[in-house]
Amino acid sequence: MSFPRYPKYKASGVEWLGDVPEHWEVSRLSIVTDILAGHSFDASLFGFDGIPVIRMSDFGDGLVQLEDAKRVDSTNVPEKSLARSGDVLLGLSGSISNFAVVREQDLPIAINQRVAVVRIHEAQRGSVKWFLQSTEFINQLTAELPETTIQNISMAQLRRCKLPSPPQDEQTLIASFLDRETSKIDGLVGEQRRLIELLKEKRQAVISHAVTKGLNPHAPLKPSGIEWLGDVPEHWGVMRLKHVKSDDKNAFVDGPFGSNLKSEHFIDNGDAYVIESGFATQGRLDVADLKTISLDHFRTVSRSETKGGDIIIAKIGAQFGKSSILPTLDKPAVVSGNSLKLTINPQRCEVKFVHWHLTNLKQLGAIDDIVNGTAQPALSLGEMNNLPMLVPPLDEQQAIVNYLETQLQEFDALTAEAERGIELLQERRTALISAAVTGQIDVRGLVETGEAA
Repeated sequence: MSFPRYPKYKASGVEWLGDVPEHWEVSRLSIVTDILAGHSFDASLFGFDGIPVIRMSDFGDGLVQLEDAKRVDSTNVPEKSLARSGDVLLGLSGSISNFAVVREQDLPIAINQRVAVVRIHEAQRGSVKWFLQSTEFINQLTAELPETTIQNISMAQLRRCKLPSPPQDEQTLIASFLDRETSKIDGLVGEQRRLIELLKEKRQAVISHAVTKGLNPHAPLKPSGIEWLGDVPEHWGVMRLKHVKSDDKNAFVDGPFGSNLKSEHFIDNGDAYVIESGFATQGRLDVADLKTISLDHFRTVSRSETKGGDIIIAKIGAQFGKSSILPTLDKPAVVSGNSLKLTINPQRCEVKFVHWHLTNLKQLGAIDDIVNGTAQPALSLGEMNNLPMLVPPLDEQQAIVNYLETQLQEFDALTAEAERGIELLQERRTALISAAVTGQIDVRGLVETGEAA
């Protein structure tokens, strides 16, 4: 629907703001809020007990996320670093659109450095919180920044930010309107996200059934002898992973030892790529983002060479065991030390079948069972080589691959549609906030009548 505008406007005197309703004023953020800097905590004080210390990485969807927050004993927390309910937290580095609203149930929390606390004055609590989420606020801050890789906002920049200032009763109406309408949009976004999760679960179930039971629902089954695989088609074989890899030398290898591939070896526009575990876990590859090394150095670490069609497996970190198939590249490449490279023998297995089988084993927890128990999870080649694999006849593997490619394309299309729906809803949410807090729409009658957006 189209929203009504105010009867009369005037020039705000601020270039980015343009005209505002005639009875509105323009203020500075430092006048309507108290702006406080986070505290620089000594990292040696952090532990698993005490008061959570909120960093920029502890924001998400406009709220404080306490799960991964560092903690510190209350005796080491200055009073001025403690947040209050209703405070708005803003990240001052990196993604400066990062914000969170502190709720009563979040307390007590302390605020770390490079996070600003914007404490809105009681009389201004209506629309100011929403202005801090608007594109106009973010654009005002970034307009002064140099074009650098990492953006950093100063407290002075924050304090001198301009903002529209409606009368207090009108601020309350704007806040009520945005609370109501963004809640509706957030509900729709939540539905789309739940749909994506359901599609992900269904996708995995289709993969799991295809690679463990095949496509013939009437095929006789036999015990696989492996608890997490259960019964499998009786004509399928069970082999160790080492028996399906290529017979070529270095068919299954990890990346170079740390000292053989360090940051000092990376150069711009080098003659060989370095494939890291991020590709294995995400399945996306942009060669423009890949690190490169010289051809001479590539020769010294060529044991870890990888080519198109190889399976790249994440070796280290929380997402160990996830895998992706490497596309054909325009330069030679090696895997990094946080990855494994697996070349499959095409006479025994279809590479896509093995990849999806590994994906299923990761989902079932089979790969988790063979990871080491240290603080930094890591897979070993020895354990992975002995991982049991189901091996159907080659023609059946190809049929399963063809089936899954068709099925997964449908899931991916539905997921992309849901993601686009979320993007459009979030764009509408952003536009609605900007229009309301800058006075481009008159929400007074809409709040009184309860009219929907």
